[in-house]
Amino acid sequence: MPGLSVWSVEGVGEVVPGDDLADLIARALDRAGETLADGDVLVVASKIVSKAEGRLVPAEDREDAITAEAVRVVASRPRRDGGATRIVETRHGFVMAAAGVDASNVPAGHVLLLPVDPDGSARTLAAGLRGSSGARIGVIVTDTFGRPWRQGQTDLAIGAAHVRVVADHRGGHDAHGRPMTASVTALVDEIAAAADLVKGKAGGLPVAVVRGLDVVTDEAGPGVASLVRGAESDMFRLGSDEAFAAGHAAGLRMAQELGERPVGEHAPETRP
Repeated sequence: MPGLSVWSVEGVGEVVPGDDLADLIARALDRAGETLADGDVLVVASKIVSKAEGRLVPAEDREDAITAEAVRVVASRPRRDGGATRIVETRHGFVMAAAGVDASNVPAGHVLLLPVDPDGSARTLAAGLRGSSGARIGVIVTDTFGRPWRQGQTDLAIGAAHVRVVADHRGGHDAHGRPMTASVTALVDEIAAAADLVKGKAGGLPVAVVRGLDVVTDEAGPGVASLVRGAESDMFRLGSDEAFAAGHAAGLRMAQELGERPVGEHAPETRP
């Protein structure tokens, strides 16, 4: 019967700069006696992609690395240790905590940055694995994100190749015959989250295989870059406090331009 299978690939091992990641994964699959099949999707944690691509960099201060990787601060909140938790936009267009800069499971005095071009990384991996296996497979590169309005984190796709990125149901009809106008499913994010159930965060299992979905494509496709929401359609471009402060400042400027005394001129800058 048709169904979905998801399993982790054991034995990939420690990855160092310059490694051929596709070859490491192919060898691990071979040692495990596993064979890739047409339609399989390889889901790969961005950490090992970054390590292979030499994105491990010296950084005594992780905060400096976050600043360097960020193009825009979305929200910042002070922490009890005197630092700040920053939600930022990366140069890829991703909005995430700390710009994806990772200081866990790396040598002291170093941090790991996201891949420069995650979609390009996925294309390179797909080409290598398609070549070695002879199978029509797709690749998704993932990282961990927090989510607005929800506690907890989940893995999302940051790069993809030869995988259908979304399922666009607009123009179709629901079970009652009503037209669907807003139903677009982010398939690569759902696959990323499913794969994380078997990869985990600390088990040394950065690669998973997802089998049973009809999502693999002949062309490399637009990748995850096509999922990045532009500023013109982003209703939540700032954190709540930052949006309030920006609106308050705009009101003051408008009042000054009109020659009026600002309402609440001596009010505190933040909401009660």
